[in-house]
Amino acid sequence: MVEPRATGIVGAPYSPRMLIIVPSSETKRPPPAHGRPVVLEALSFPGLTAMRTRVLDALIATSTGPDALGRLLVGPSIAGDVERNVRLRDLPASPVLEVYAGTLHDGLDAATLSPAARERAARDVIVVSALWGALRTTDCIPPYRLNVCARLVGVDRLEPGWRTVLPDVLAEAAEAAGSSGAILDLRASSYQALGMPPGLGDRTATIRLAPDGPDGRRVGNVIVKRVRGQAARHLLESGADPASPAELAEVLADRWPVRLEPPARAGRPWTITVSATA
Repeated sequence: MVEPRATGIVGAPYSPRMLIIVPSSETKRPPPAHGRPVVLEALSFPGLTAMRTRVLDALIATSTGPDALGRLLVGPSIAGDVERNVRLRDLPASPVLEVYAGTLHDGLDAATLSPAARERAARDVIVVSALWGALRTTDCIPPYRLNVCARLVGVDRLEPGWRTVLPDVLAEAAEAAGSSGAILDLRASSYQALGMPPGLGDRTATIRLAPDGPDGRRVGNVIVKRVRGQAARHLLESGADPASPAELAEVLADRWPVRLEPPARAGRPWTITVSATA
């Protein structure tokens, strides 16, 4: 068991600090009835403003077209969300963790975090989005519909554009969190394709789940996402201050049996294999 070290959540800054990278989710809560719309220039990481503007304009244009559902990879039951995309610049915005409502975010359950953990999340959690790039948890955005693999008018694939700007932003966020703190990347490969922080593989870990049962079948994707969200919550609430993938694994071992696996080649993230089915 890892003994919590002084976190400095109240008082002077401390070092090292971890960074937790989580994905956005396809599921969003509806916007409030009233409120200010998103202000792109007010979002964290202003170096992403130009790319955000380009993707936002392309998403609005795509959502008005006759082939919108096909381009956005959604079915007719989601047509209302696509129509809402057209009004993204006018919809009331809410803090990031109040917008996303998918399985991983349900596992994180941000609404019930302790005050100290919420403060830590605001400082040490980055949410990666196909529309906004990278966000702090206190940024305010409207709900939107954009699959990371969508093909937008005038932009087509999103990954190449984001990879020109997002890796450096994530690296800067990691350094700002702590020059020697651990990084836990909870994104699936489709979101990692938008950009990985370069040169920080020795500090970075990902989470996978152990096979479910003697036949070697993997647990379902829903459980994988939920456990990743629960892992983020556990770290935020723990008060621990991991400085390496090994220390990350030790903190998570307070909740689940875990196994730390080194990368197949130098410079790649470590893997924390968690034995959990719920």
